[in-house]
Amino acid sequence: MVPASKVPRWARLAQRTLRHPADRTPGPERGRFERLAESGSFLAGSPLFFAVCLVVILVWAIGLIVGASDRFEIAASGLVSVLTLVLVALLKNAELRSERAIQQKLDAIASSLLQDKRGGDEAASERDLEQAIGVHEEI
Repeated sequence: MVPASKVPRWARLAQRTLRHPADRTPGPERGRFERLAESGSFLAGSPLFFAVCLVVILVWAIGLIVGASDRFEIAASGLVSVLTLVLVALLKNAELRSERAIQQKLDAIASSLLQDKRGGDEAASERDLEQAIGVHEEI
């Protein structure tokens, strides 16, 4: 097996990229992209973003009505395509992280219920639930 220091940087980056977003950064600390994805998700769900989308659509529609040039049409469709691609990437990252947090919480609840049903260690099940409740902020 090749030592980690001998693995090329691009290979380490590829390995990290292909992991689940919640597993890319060790511990509760999130990377820059994860924070950007979260902010992008918040922005995409805001009334301000909806208003900006309406303005872009209105400008595009007015351009069609007044007979804007083909360059305007291409520029407008390119802008919309780029924004769509970026939003898909950011929202997918946020979705995967949220999905992982929800699954960990459900696993902790199921484990706690099973321990309670079997008469297991209540302190351990309470600790698991407390950790699962805080997991959404970490992920």
